[in-house]
Amino acid sequence: MLIDCDGCQVRGTGCGDCVVTTLLAAPATAPAGEVDIDEEERRALQVLADLDMVPPLRLAHRRGRAS
Repeated sequence: MLIDCDGCQVRGTGCGDCVVTTLLAAPATAPAGEVDIDEEERRALQVLADLDMVPPLRLAHRRGRAS
């Protein structure tokens, strides 16, 4: 899974409650680049989110952008 914070529809408003910001400190406004998370890492993050240990991934692709 390729996470591009610059292409996230909820960038800024959703960053404070997103696992990417929590774990990787992605900036809320400056160009952030991309984060590549493999399937095993994605599942691990989901387990942590399900246990309320980290916030869930809040990525919402903008129209015309997909990863």
